[in-house]
Amino acid sequence: MPPPPPAYEQLAERFRPVFARIAEHAAQRENERALAYDAVTWLREANFGALRVPRVHGGLGASVEQLFDLLIELGAADSNLPQILRAHFGFIERLYAEIDPELHAPWLRRAADGAIFGNATTELGEAELGTLQTTLTRDGKGWLLDGDKYYSTGTLYADWIPVTAQRADDPSKQGRVLVLVPAEASGVERIDDWRGFGQRLTGSGTTRFRRVAVEAGNVLTYDRDRPTPLTAHFQLTHLATLAGIARAIERDAVAFVQPRKRVYSHGSGTTPREDPLVQQVVGQLSSAAFTAAATVAAVARGLGDIDRMHQRGEPVPESLLVDVELRTAKAQVGIVDTVLNAATRLFDVGGASALQEDRRLDRHWRNARTLASHNPVIYKARAVGDHAINGTRPTFYWAVGSRAES
Repeated sequence: MPPPPPAYEQLAERFRPVFARIAEHAAQRENERALAYDAVTWLREANFGALRVPRVHGGLGASVEQLFDLLIELGAADSNLPQILRAHFGFIERLYAEIDPELHAPWLRRAADGAIFGNATTELGEAELGTLQTTLTRDGKGWLLDGDKYYSTGTLYADWIPVTAQRADDPSKQGRVLVLVPAEASGVERIDDWRGFGQRLTGSGTTRFRRVAVEAGNVLTYDRDRPTPLTAHFQLTHLATLAGIARAIERDAVAFVQPRKRVYSHGSGTTPREDPLVQQVVGQLSSAAFTAAATVAAVARGLGDIDRMHQRGEPVPESLLVDVELRTAKAQVGIVDTVLNAATRLFDVGGASALQEDRRLDRHWRNARTLASHNPVIYKARAVGDHAINGTRPTFYWAVGSRAES
């Protein structure tokens, strides 16, 4: 058995000064649309990316639960950062859950040494559901990678890019592979063309691959027909980021109200901080932050149980994987509305001065709305209802595209 994880406060004390440094200029970065290269560098220097790497490989050996608690704290500092690192931590979890253990060591050591992993998974256009246009073609002892990806969140900041591709010599589902490409490799182009109104610093734009040489050892295979904890893990990172936004909303509401002297003639207190109506609003914001974080923690415990079974070499029952997937979907349905409502209610604590662009309080709603639009919540609610009524198993691997004409 691996050693127990370090105490949470020990980890938190290591990273909270970095989080505070990141939070200090978060609103300014939003105003200027200044990409978060400095913030990612500070996290890299503190070895944040090695949280889930075992100590035997030079990492910090944190538990799944600790990872998500820290992602909430980081999301409160700047919600762009957990989303930037979502693919990084997802890749490490994919190693544990789906990749042959004999292949883990070199990638874990890279993460322990500070490497950041990005992602190039999703493709634009109306290709048929379940197909990929990005191809991997034999070239002597190695391969050549060609294709275009979008929503490449985190890849602008990454050292390695995990790319989903279809082997040209195997058009079946078994021919779909994960290709690890150095971000600076010849033929790789990373473009900052994400134009969403929220999460604007995540680098969620285009990545192009043109005849990129790939070593045979950088092609990983995994089974896409079995239940997996990966879908829940990726989604829970979004929910942890939303929980961080809820904490930031509470923090910024308190900071706005405490020094304020202006009141309304029809208000209920001599200062805003003494007004029971303002106190009620802040109490509601605080409750939203608590509810969101507690919900994330409840799902993280299930993922932690699965991870510990993997560490012990025990088979994970399908019922547990189904339960965690459904827990994540239920959490998404609840957290999205809770945080979006809090991001709107925030403006009830003040007048027009709360709208000043230098405060950039609107970023909380914009960022929360953007996160909520990934993996639309309406489909998660439907899956939960279908399971409750009909016992239908949730879908673990899903895709976006067009349905084939019948």
